Amino acid sequence: MNPFAHPLPFGVRVTDRITGLADIHAPDCAAVIWARPDCTAVTDWLAELPADQLPRMREILRPDAIPTRLKAISASMPDAPERTLFIDRIAELAEHFAAAMRAPWLRLRLEVVAGNACRKFHMDNVTARLICTCRGRGTQFGLAARDADPVAIHTVPTGQPIVLRGVQWPTMPPSALRHRSPPIEGTGEIRLLLVLDPILDPEDAV
Repeated sequence: MNPFAHPLPFGVRVTDRITGLADIHAPDCAAVIWARPDCTAVTDWLAELPADQLPRMREILRPDAIPTRLKAISASMPDAPERTLFIDRIAELAEHFAAAMRAPWLRLRLEVVAGNACRKFHMDNVTARLICTCRGRGTQFGLAARDADPVAIHTVPTGQPIVLRGVQWPTMPPSALRHRSPPIEGTGEIRLLLVLDPILDPEDAV
């Protein structure tokens, strides 16, 4: 199932399986999107919550410790089945992303965004990064020449995760795929962003 109306840039794959996120290791793959079909129950629920009830965190954790930590930091959210589903789906993503990247640790970030964070198209200074917009407009991406914005800009659907190669990916040449957060300054929109980075040694992480 492809959620995009227009052809995607070369190197961007869409998978209908969570295990397909491991396709980021394929030689011609710069990014892979999981076209998750069942995300609206959680995204619709999150869209109705006041901003001060949305969870925020930035921690380095082992994947098996993430569910317990998420339960603790989500205490500000209403006690509802959707909260449990929200936690379970992040834990599932973390488990599969860590396995795909062979990472014993993950940096997990939940960020509430109300302005133009990361509004310039860029590549992240990591090997790879998983981004999932849980609420609001999704990450935008496209192929770009050096120091230029993409001509064709695509937006990842809300609730669907994308894994992108970063500048530390060992394979050369580097991808021309760039991404950004959508510009929302002045719109009143509130986004909730999940970011996962693979960490091999937490003492070396910055």
